[in-house]
Amino acid sequence: MKKNKTTHAMAGVLMVIFIMAFLIVTGRFLYIQASGVVEGVSLDEWATKVRTTSYTIDSERGKIYDKNGMTLAYDMPTFRMYAIVDERYSENLEEKQHVVDPVETAEKLAPLLNAEKDYILGRLNSGIESNLSQVEFGAIGKEISLQTKDDIQALKLPGIRFIQENIRYYPNGMFASHIIGFARETEMKTEEATFKEITGVTGIESEMNDLLKGIDGKISYQRDIYNKKLLDPSEVIQMPDNGDDVYLTIDQKIQTLVEDVMTQVEEKYNPERMTAIVMNPKTGEIVAMSNRPSYNPNNPANVLNWYNDAISTPFEPGSAVKMFTWAAAIESKVYNGDEGYMSGKYQISDRVSPIHDFNRKGWGTISFDEGFARSSNVAAAKLVWEKMGPDTFLEYLKAFDFDKPTGIDLPGEVQGQILYNWPLEKITTSFGQGSTATPIQIMKAATAIANDGKMLKPYIIDRIVDPDTNNVIENHEPEVVGEPISKETAEQVRELLVSAVQSEHAVGSRFNLDDYSVGGKTGTAQIPDPNGGYLTGHENYVFSFLGMAPSDDPQLMMYVSVKQPNLEFESGIEPGSAPVSFIFNNVMENALHYLSITPDKGETSTVNVYEIPNVEGKSVASITDSLSKAGVDYTVIGEGTKVVQLSAEVGMKILPNEKLLILTDNPTMPNIIGWSLRDVLKLGEMLSFDIEILGSGYVVTQSIEEGQKVDKGTYLGIELKTPKELQEMKSIDETSDKEAIENESDDVFE
Repeated sequence: MKKNKTTHAMAGVLMVIFIMAFLIVTGRFLYIQASGVVEGVSLDEWATKVRTTSYTIDSERGKIYDKNGMTLAYDMPTFRMYAIVDERYSENLEEKQHVVDPVETAEKLAPLLNAEKDYILGRLNSGIESNLSQVEFGAIGKEISLQTKDDIQALKLPGIRFIQENIRYYPNGMFASHIIGFARETEMKTEEATFKEITGVTGIESEMNDLLKGIDGKISYQRDIYNKKLLDPSEVIQMPDNGDDVYLTIDQKIQTLVEDVMTQVEEKYNPERMTAIVMNPKTGEIVAMSNRPSYNPNNPANVLNWYNDAISTPFEPGSAVKMFTWAAAIESKVYNGDEGYMSGKYQISDRVSPIHDFNRKGWGTISFDEGFARSSNVAAAKLVWEKMGPDTFLEYLKAFDFDKPTGIDLPGEVQGQILYNWPLEKITTSFGQGSTATPIQIMKAATAIANDGKMLKPYIIDRIVDPDTNNVIENHEPEVVGEPISKETAEQVRELLVSAVQSEHAVGSRFNLDDYSVGGKTGTAQIPDPNGGYLTGHENYVFSFLGMAPSDDPQLMMYVSVKQPNLEFESGIEPGSAPVSFIFNNVMENALHYLSITPDKGETSTVNVYEIPNVEGKSVASITDSLSKAGVDYTVIGEGTKVVQLSAEVGMKILPNEKLLILTDNPTMPNIIGWSLRDVLKLGEMLSFDIEILGSGYVVTQSIEEGQKVDKGTYLGIELKTPKELQEMKSIDETSDKEAIENESDDVFE
């Protein structure tokens, strides 16, 4: 009886516990059903979240164009390849979703990826053995072109998948690289997520990054456990907002001319630095700008010079400053060009070091006008110290804005410094020594001389356009930022600039053009020695020239500087102005003709600007005959008789230095050794080549032999070397040859 009582008591307790638990659980379910909330989480919201899938719709970064709409930078779609190696992805599916046969897959992928079969097979087997769900293929599986991706997909290899990844691409290679800059993929972090975004690093890519970058869109919908849309998926689509397009003021034709000519000078003279700027002095627009050393923004590795020297590297500019010294003297009403002075040497007191003309002894007593043509330091010093007074000259230097940055719409501008504390500094500033300025500061100041006294702000962004609507968001207009001199003074200074190039005493006679009158001023600036004083030697200068043409009404103005060129000494000493004049003369003569500026010298044009005709149905022979007569540099692609395509569109103007490619109806591979990357890319575009580029500069090797038949989509690998690298290779070869000869000599004597 006692046992039964205990059993009944325990059973009662258990029943009470069970009933309480049942009531609690039932109550909980009833509460959840009524409220739809568990621990503060809404079940409806949670279910919606679980059922909803979403993915990003990538926006497109804005393009960068030249003034005429030539693409300079854009997002190029590439693809990253990966392979699914887990068999579970193919369960209960007729069509296999994983790599079924690794050996066959590797064999078929290897030639398309230009890779070893064993490497691809090793990656696949490694993933299978490690029980991974998917594997990637390192460098060979990244930045795959659309053509290669389509070829791989045509093989219908199970398990091979692709993810689109845009890269920033610069179709002209090392072209205006310090202006355009470059952008690269950067990891960005927010409170919600970590993601990758193409971000500008230098140049316009950096300066206009906020406008160029777009806002990604998003698409979301509800799906079942098999990842299929529900009948009512509640689909939400937020379209991407693409980045704005930026149009620059540079002209692709003139910029190309500058790049090619500077590269020729780099190859011949191997200077330490070079800078060239071409500007429209009527507007302040930068038509072209380049520096050396430069770099290829598609592969910015081992860059020797990140700085845009044209705006970021102040230096002592030398005698180019004299045009502003004379302008200040004329404007302040103290100048008499016919007045004579004793040239050669000038000293204001025993406590101040004397200054000399470049030939030390001078030319005796000459006029101040002749002193300008001869680039006399003594004349400049006398004008500042005796005629104007240093304080007045300083006021004009500030009126020409040499004490402030130009405000050009490029990142990294660094202004020069007016060194004006001691008497000698005030004198040397008159002929461009001691005080510093950047090339763009000099160009800005010179617009006042070229533009009848009105000084214009230099700018390089022409307009900003919304690519989705084609609406112009921002349109840059010329901006007058000062009027340091009068129209009459500007005209008189331009006459002096002409005398510095064309008169019998001109030191700038090398800069005379055949068809256009040029006014300009040379500069030979000393280079400070880190150990004190200045470097010595015939080559240790910055040689420069600022010129404008036609001289009576300048339409283009150009500044060129070449630092420490390796000059030739075989037949006398080659002047430092030789590399500078080669750049200036070639660019200005051709650019003025290209812009259809009427020559003001001579009767006929010496430069042929060829306009591309309609070649549809024409024979190769007829086209090459007309090109030869026009003096155009062309290359025929193939052995066909009919012209299929030219590398320039109908109506475009071709300059003499520009290569024109003629694609025939039977294309074969040309010899591209020595070609620039820009010309190779033209060829690649015409034949849809899958191009792999190694290095920068000019082509030294090509993977397709000359004369070989080529089809669209063919792989072409090229290696390029810069002129400096080629020069170093040549020096090494010459040293090796010399050592070999010496060793042979030693063997003979032994």
